[in-house]
Amino acid sequence: MATYLAVDFGAGSGRVIAGTVSGARMKTVEVHRFLNRQVRLGDRLYWDFPALFEEMKTGLRLAARQFQDIRSIGIDTWGVDYGLVDDSGNLLGNPICYRDSATDGVVGEWCREHDVAAHYAQAGIQIMPINTLFQLYVRRKAGDKALNIARHLLFMPDLFSYYLTGVPDNEYSIASTSELLDARKRDWNRPLIDSLGLPERLFGKIVFPGTERGTVRKEIAEELGLPDDVKVVAVGSHDTASAVFATPYEKGKEGVSAFLSSGTWSLLGVELDEPVLTEAARKAGFTNEGGVGGKIYFLQNITGMWILQCLMKQWKEVGLPDTYDYLLAEAETSDIGSVIDVDADVFMHPDDMQEAVAGYCRESGQRVPSSQGEFVRCVLHSLAVRYRKGISGLNSLISRPVERLHIIGGGSRNRLLNRLTEQETGLPVIAGPVEATAIGNLLVQAIACGEIKDKSEIESIL
Repeated sequence: MATYLAVDFGAGSGRVIAGTVSGARMKTVEVHRFLNRQVRLGDRLYWDFPALFEEMKTGLRLAARQFQDIRSIGIDTWGVDYGLVDDSGNLLGNPICYRDSATDGVVGEWCREHDVAAHYAQAGIQIMPINTLFQLYVRRKAGDKALNIARHLLFMPDLFSYYLTGVPDNEYSIASTSELLDARKRDWNRPLIDSLGLPERLFGKIVFPGTERGTVRKEIAEELGLPDDVKVVAVGSHDTASAVFATPYEKGKEGVSAFLSSGTWSLLGVELDEPVLTEAARKAGFTNEGGVGGKIYFLQNITGMWILQCLMKQWKEVGLPDTYDYLLAEAETSDIGSVIDVDADVFMHPDDMQEAVAGYCRESGQRVPSSQGEFVRCVLHSLAVRYRKGISGLNSLISRPVERLHIIGGGSRNRLLNRLTEQETGLPVIAGPVEATAIGNLLVQAIACGEIKDKSEIESIL
C-alpha cells in the first residue's frame, strides 16, 4: 500500500504524518512531533532552520522504518518567511522570524511612497508589516549584503524541499503570502520587485500544488533508509492552503461555506475562482492568497490562539495551571464581558501578554480580568466577536451570504470558542478535522501520484 508523508511545520510545533489510501478511506498515523521556537540573537529573532531540518529527517527516518512503499513527501509551513541561498547552495543565515521587530512602523513609510490602491489592485494582499515585501524592503534599506550574494530566495517550505532535492523553485500558495505576486497572473510582480531594488534572480520558477519538485537526494535517502525514488511533491505549501483543501466535502450541500483555519493565526474566508481586487476589499482588510488548483482564498488574517498561547506560557513559567482542560473549565464559569481588539499592535510581541490584555481593558474602560478563567474568557469572546465582524465583511464583498462556517485545525478542538463563535455569528459551526493541514497535504500527494482523482473520493479519514 502506497504511503505518503506530510511534513507540517507550524509556528509552535511540527509533525510528520503518514497517510495511506484504501478504497474511499484515508488512514493517517502521526510518526513524529516536535517543538518549534524562535531564537533571539543580538537584535534579531530567527527560526532555527538546521534544527527543524534535523527534526524533519528524524520523522522521515522513523517513517521509513514503519512503512514499506513510501511514494512521496509534501512539506507545508507558515507563510511569509524565507531563507537566502548562495550559488554554492549555502544558507546565508537562519531565516528571520516574521515577529522580528525590524519591520515595526515600516508600513506607513512605504505607503507614503506608493499608490496603495493601485498596489492592492495587482497584489491583492492585505498590507501587513510581517509580509515578505516589508521584510525585504527593510533589508534593502539597511544595505544588507546577503541580498547581493544570494542566488535564490526560498520560502520556508521551498527551503526544506531544496535541501531534500537540490531543486530550487517557489510554490504558488506560499509565494502568494509575500505580497510580491500579481494576483491575476499568479506569477511574480516583476515591476514591483524591480521598484524595490531587489535582484530578479532571487525569484525563481513558480510551481503549483501537485507538481513533482524532484526526488530525495541519494545521500539523504540512504541516510534515512528511504527508497531511492521518493518524490517531493509541491502541496499547498502554505499551511492555510493545505488546511482549506481538507475542508470536508459535503455532497448535496449548496450555499456558501466559509472556512476558519484556527491556530496561532485565524484565517477566515471563502474559496473563489478569481481574486477580489476592489478598493472596498482593500479597505476591509481582505487578502487574496493562492490555493490548491489555482483557487483564490479570499480571507482575513486575524490574530488567533497566539494571545492565549502566550498567556499559557507565562502561567507555566510561574507555576500556575496551564492545561487547556483546566483553563477552559475556568473560562466556562466566568461572566466577564470585556472585549479586546485581538489584532491591535500591542498584542503582536509584548514582553508581558497578561499585562497587555489587562492594560487594553483598563484603557478602554472595561472590566479588567482578575483570574486565569477571566483572561481566557476575555480572549475567546474577543475572537468570536472578531469572527463575526469578519463574516459581516465577507458578506458585503461576495455575491451570496455565508451560510455555514467550517472551523479546521487545532483550534477546532476548543469547544468553548466554537460555541461562542456560533452565538456571535448566528451560523452553524462544523468543527474539524483537527489535523486539517496534514490531511490536505496528503490529499494533494495522493492526487499527484494518481491514486485518487480528487478529494471527493475520500469519504472517511481515520
